[in-house]
Amino acid sequence: MTTVRHRLPQVCLNGSRTRADHPHLPISPAELAAAARDSVAAGAGDIHLHPKARDGTDTLAAPHVAAALVAVRAAVPGIPVGVTTGAWTTPDPERRAALVRAWTVLPDHASVNWHEDGADLVADALLDRGIGIEAGLYSGTDAVRRFLAWPSAHRVLRVLAEVRDTDPHTALSTAAALLGDLTGTSAPVLLHGEDGSAWPVLRLAAAEGLSTRIGLEDVLHLPNGSPASDNAELVRCAAAAT
Repeated sequence: MTTVRHRLPQVCLNGSRTRADHPHLPISPAELAAAARDSVAAGAGDIHLHPKARDGTDTLAAPHVAAALVAVRAAVPGIPVGVTTGAWTTPDPERRAALVRAWTVLPDHASVNWHEDGADLVADALLDRGIGIEAGLYSGTDAVRRFLAWPSAHRVLRVLAEVRDTDPHTALSTAAALLGDLTGTSAPVLLHGEDGSAWPVLRLAAAEGLSTRIGLEDVLHLPNGSPASDNAELVRCAAAAT
């Protein structure tokens, strides 16, 4: 397993959350652009976002993907921008792959969750379009086995080692077990947690020299437990912690 050091973290701007989770969650292209600009100013060096339909739900539809990417790139030129391909957007994997092939504006990278059925179909579509792949490998699933069985596993941009254990008392052992399972890949690893495990896992990633990420997709509070005002505040705290 290869580790790489990155001075600047990835910011995950919104995820599948809604305004019910956070009043300032960026949803529209303009909001995503503003959040990206503030996050990059705070120290983020890479962006992951979920394009949203007008009703606030995640979507892979080409017009919404294009609108989000164009707006964000105009706000932060030169910063890599990626999107989700999560199955919750479109349950049928063949349809997800078709939507990827229909994109009119291409992201720099896209995440593929390997515990989801048809992940290989979506990943192949991304490779065919020249889009970098973040291989999402959830703890507590068979994602690592599925990913390593894929003939093109060596072609991914990086692995997202995603600690789904939100208990801060057990998350570090869960993270260690997940990293141990990744000895079969030479891809760079980005390690992150969520909610209660977000900050402990971020500090572990820094200690191990791994890439990491932070943002409202992963956590809504600061290390001291107070609510985060926005993505930029999370990025500033992550920079201080790493």
